[in-house]
Amino acid sequence: MISDITLGQFYPVDSFIHKLDAEIKIILTLLFMVAIFFVQGYIGFTIIFIYILITVKASKIPFLFLIKGIKPILFFIVFTVILNMFMTDGEKAFTFIIWDVTYEGIFASVFMALRIIFLVIGSSLLTYTTSPIMLTDGIEKLLKPFVKIGVPAYELAMMMSIALRFIPTLIEETDKIIKAQKARGSDFETGGLIKRGKAIIPILVPLFVSAFRRADELAMAMEARCYNGGVSRTRLRESRPGVYDVYAVIIFALFMSLSIAIGYTNYEFKGF
Repeated sequence: MISDITLGQFYPVDSFIHKLDAEIKIILTLLFMVAIFFVQGYIGFTIIFIYILITVKASKIPFLFLIKGIKPILFFIVFTVILNMFMTDGEKAFTFIIWDVTYEGIFASVFMALRIIFLVIGSSLLTYTTSPIMLTDGIEKLLKPFVKIGVPAYELAMMMSIALRFIPTLIEETDKIIKAQKARGSDFETGGLIKRGKAIIPILVPLFVSAFRRADELAMAMEARCYNGGVSRTRLRESRPGVYDVYAVIIFALFMSLSIAIGYTNYEFKGF
């Protein structure tokens, strides 16, 4: 399960999506996360699915690699599906034991599951196709207008970038600790909930110690290099929106507007 977590990883290949400006990709990702909740009906979600397939194909990232990142949240998806299926009022479809399942509940659960999956894939594409340095620069540019009101744009961008960068490192460290504890006879898979909770303590303690040690080493390395972010910082490569970004914005706008418009004009909530 630990190895299935792919959040924060960068997949370095030469693709159309990798060439896009980081600032544009962040904005499109945020708009996608908002727009996905306005999509209604199975045709609207089909259009979103086609858009994701095109984006994944253009990014040259293996689709199975993206699916792998969904495994850690399968429990959350299943829980959401069950909650929507049994808690939505409407026309009765069938009875499960003592609970009435409605048509509205079935469609609501399916659509909510699709929303979560699409959100994970869409947001993952941002980190897969954007290096930590470019991601930091993109966040800093977006936050730059708020500097006038005292928001530390660069510091926030750097903290977010470092946090994303160290997610794969901490995952790898956790996997090593688990294997080391198993080699010493620890059991993480049997017993009740309380026993399993206690078994996690030998993992959390060395993991926190390792995380604080890495943070201290990073801080010392930045101080030793006289690191000082902010206005005086220069960049080797300045990224600017180009023709690829224009194409990406146009394609995104067409797909999102089409999926939302179809869902609200021609189809009911049931999707028929």
